[in-house]
This record gives sequence, C-alpha cells and structure tokens, in this order.
Amino acid sequence: MYDRCTMWQLGTPPLELVVRTVVVYVLFILALRVFGKREVGQFTLFDLALILLAANALQPAITGPDNSLTGGIIIVATIFLLNLAVAQLREHVPLARRILEPAPTVLARDGAWIPAAVEREELDQADLEAALREHGLERVEQVRLAILEEDGSISIVPFGGPIVGRRRRAWRYRHPR
Repeated sequence: MYDRCTMWQLGTPPLELVVRTVVVYVLFILALRVFGKREVGQFTLFDLALILLAANALQPAITGPDNSLTGGIIIVATIFLLNLAVAQLREHVPLARRILEPAPTVLARDGAWIPAAVEREELDQADLEAALREHGLERVEQVRLAILEEDGSISIVPFGGPIVGRRRRAWRYRHPR
C-alpha cells in the first residue's frame, strides 16, 4: 500500500537539488543565448519541439533520484529565484546584459544589404523581403538602415518620408541552426 507521507520525503539532499538546478539552468540559458536572436512568439513548431524535448531530457539531470513533492517545490523555487536574479543582473550590470543579450546587427545601410551580416545571421532573401513589406517598402534601395534587434525583430528606417511602424507578429526571421 502507498504511504502518503513518502511524497514529502526527499530522495536527494536539498542542496544537491539546488546545485543541479543552477547548473542546468545556466547551461540552458547559455544554449539559448548561442541559439540566436529570436522572440518566443517567433518560435517555429520545430523550435518549440526542441525546447520541450530539451526540457524533458534535462528534467532527470535536475531531479536525480528524487520524485518528492518537496523536491519539486525546492526546484521550482530555485528556478524562479534564478530567473529573478538574472533579470536583476541584466537590469543593473551592463556586462551581464552584454553577455546575456545579443547585440543588434546592422543588416542594410544606404539602400544595400550587408551580405556578411545577412549571412552571419542566417537570413535568406524571403526573410529580408518580408521585413521590407512589413514596413511598407518594396526594395532595399528605399532603406536607410535595417537592424536585426536583440529580440529578433527587424527594424527599418526608410529614406525620406515618415518612419513606418510595424506591428508585432508571431513570425521569425532567423532559421534554426
């Protein structure tokens, strides 16, 4: 017969759960940082599958042999505290912001794409043309400046005339690696 008290009994020392969680969190954040500039709303189905499968694969690395409710509470509290700490670091420590967030990339200047930047960011012609259309432009020759922002969006400053605003949409500009 199942003993209800065992759901509260830790199978792993609390400090080990915290350390496991911190290590996996840091490695996961680094992997996402390397993954590229992309908004969560811009994830494709493949990106979502990758994140979910990675999270599922990492779960045993965090919990170890523990499957208690208490262990789960410790892990969730650790993740939320880590997330709060990272948010505070990004806000108050410029070096942390530079490490955690990719810098914007200039994709076009004075009516021409910058091929090295476009290639480095793994964008294709369809991505670039979609960004132009989204800003009400037809050709790159109409662009004074195009920038791939930290959040994965492309902002465009056209030559002359008003700056055309863009609406947020669930679409990505970067191809998965």
